[in-house]
Amino acid sequence: MVTIRLARGGAKKAPFYRIVVADSRRTPRARNIEQLGFYNPRATGNEEQLRLDVDRANYWLGVGAKPSETVAKLLKQAAA
Repeated sequence: MVTIRLARGGAKKAPFYRIVVADSRRTPRARNIEQLGFYNPRATGNEEQLRLDVDRANYWLGVGAKPSETVAKLLKQAAA
């Protein structure tokens, strides 16, 4: 099964997440099918907090990919 989930990156105590399409049987650090964008929860000032390719996300959802809870919230945020 294919999932849309977050893959953590960044330094210690400074998280940075990539929004990726991945095989659910693999670990989050494993190779991904496609990267859809990023989420920076610690963005301040003029920094971009969320970038998401909504068209590609909708494509993957259309072919049966399941988003994680957090990614589902981010999809709603990006669509607004």
